[in-house]
Amino acid sequence: MVAIIDYDAGNIKSVEKAVEYLGETAVITRDRDRIISADKVILPGVGNFKDAMEKLRGYGLDKVIYDVCDLKKPFLGICLGLQLLYKTSEESRGVTGLGILDGEILRIPDASDIKIPQIGWNSLDIKAGAKLFRGIENNSYVYFVHSYYLKSANDEDVAASTRYGVEIHASVEKDNIFACQFHPEKSSTTGLAILKNFLEL
Repeated sequence: MVAIIDYDAGNIKSVEKAVEYLGETAVITRDRDRIISADKVILPGVGNFKDAMEKLRGYGLDKVIYDVCDLKKPFLGICLGLQLLYKTSEESRGVTGLGILDGEILRIPDASDIKIPQIGWNSLDIKAGAKLFRGIENNSYVYFVHSYYLKSANDEDVAASTRYGVEIHASVEKDNIFACQFHPEKSSTTGLAILKNFLEL
């Protein structure tokens, strides 16, 4: 069973549908026991860093996420779910994120040749051996919707990168923690293959 953490963020239903399409049981929940007992846990999300952290803390889900990490259950953050794994974001100065991984969430710099937010497809430079990208060709395209991006403090955590005016760490892996800035559930067959790799961990 896959627990999808419910903290009133957008885009949760599409993640549920993608997981079920791949043949797994998905449960959208904020119940601690159901999350802890799940085989895998997903933190999806579209929205604001500050609002999301307030909701996670209000529901006590921050503590549940720490427990999941301590139990070494496979955990996947998607889009805002990736950003929340870090301690700070330029989107919400003074707000403390989960701080599970080490890095910065920065605003994509303004430039004449790009639009912010980035909405659309971009190719990935995939690190050899990355578990989420097993069997996926380098330079495969995935779908992004974001104005802020990850700059990881640790190169060894970076599983895939892309470029949109600046180098973006598009996916990270560390121990049982996996995260994608892009939306695998909206990234066609490549995205489904990424989710399948996560579900098979």
